[in-house]
Amino acid sequence: MVCTKVKAIKRGIMKRLYRNINEAKIGGVCAGLGDYFNIDPVIVRLAFLLLILAGGGIAYLVAWIIVPIQK
Repeated sequence: MVCTKVKAIKRGIMKRLYRNINEAKIGGVCAGLGDYFNIDPVIVRLAFLLLILAGGGIAYLVAWIIVPIQK
């Protein structure tokens, strides 16, 4: 498993999670998650909305701080 991961890193095919500020509505976290998982960012935004309504709004702020901006 480790050899496969090292080979993938050397070839540059490892996916990285970034905030996508080109398609951002607020901080780009949901757009970046959508790019990473190959799903529509609207679905991720709706999931975060449900999370915020359930009392977990701090998760978006933490992701906004931790996830780097796409260059």
